[in-house]
Amino acid sequence: MIYTSDPRAGYRELQESIDAAIKTVLESPGYILGEAVPTFEEGFARFVGVEHGVGVNNGTDAIHLALRSLGIGHGDEVITVSHTAVATVAAICMAGATPVLADVDPETRTLDPGRAAELITQRTKAIVAVHLYGHPVQLDLLMELCTRHGLYLIEDCAQAHAATWGNAQVGTFGHLAAFSFYPTKNLGAIGDAGMVLTRDPELAQQLRLLRQYGWERPQFSTVQGWNSRMDTLQAAILSVKLTHLDRYTARRRELAKLYDQGLTDLPIKLPVELWGCKHAYHLYVIELQDEATRDALKDHLAVHGIIAGIHYPFGVHQQPAYQGQIKAGPLPVTERLVRTVLSLPLYPELSNEDAQRVIAAVSSYFPQAR
Repeated sequence: MIYTSDPRAGYRELQESIDAAIKTVLESPGYILGEAVPTFEEGFARFVGVEHGVGVNNGTDAIHLALRSLGIGHGDEVITVSHTAVATVAAICMAGATPVLADVDPETRTLDPGRAAELITQRTKAIVAVHLYGHPVQLDLLMELCTRHGLYLIEDCAQAHAATWGNAQVGTFGHLAAFSFYPTKNLGAIGDAGMVLTRDPELAQQLRLLRQYGWERPQFSTVQGWNSRMDTLQAAILSVKLTHLDRYTARRRELAKLYDQGLTDLPIKLPVELWGCKHAYHLYVIELQDEATRDALKDHLAVHGIIAGIHYPFGVHQQPAYQGQIKAGPLPVTERLVRTVLSLPLYPELSNEDAQRVIAAVSSYFPQAR
């Protein structure tokens, strides 16, 4: 079988180093916020290009605590997208704010700055910009929009480790940036983990309070906080993997190029990469002409031992849990994408031979195109 992603392959490749890092933690005196946590915080922040990293329990908490550190909560509105993992919107609700959902650009599938601008009100306090699938949002337009309206910009970089806009990595442009290290991410733990990055030392200090009960010193809460500490074992594993992230990203881009070349003549829409960007290809997402074709191709690939994914089958605004909890503008692009997108297998350990097998299987569904 060829899976959409395979975190086990990443472990097998680095097993000796990962096992050694785990053993070091097990033999250390600090299991909670042990030495491996600040080591990884500093290493990842330096890799991205900012001064401060605060490790938290997961990517959802990273967005939630980023909002809380800015004082955003009940009565405030936060603009983001409906075409995203539900975690983005869940985190805004966790902070007590109202998610306001804008449509996405049909080419990049990321937040459309023009649609976001139409939704700004006196209650709007921030924009959470999702670098979906590994492609950056249009940061120049969003930063100008936030500056003009006095809004905070929070980058949701959960799918975009090592993606760049211009000469800088995503995560360096907003007031805060949230990362997930879920096992399937471009930099994935063997469990849950997340981080908030910022250039602001005061925000970093506030985040450190919020992630551990508001403790300024042990057992003494100066503000109300949560329990969202990065696990020391995961930090140690991530430090090992971080040294390979540039290589992983280059490999993802190589595989994406193979797909681009092999699928270009078929009646499907391929991912784009805007000029001046570097797509990190967390996912390689194609679009089909309609839902029936998408679902039939997915079934066709499964018969050939290839498991494709759908990211995402529903917009957040279409899910019962969020009815009455959100505001939304018109979402025609989002509602088309959820019916037509399909994610092909892509991860650094995928061989060229298996990538060609995927190309052949997709092509065999469209024999008339060859």
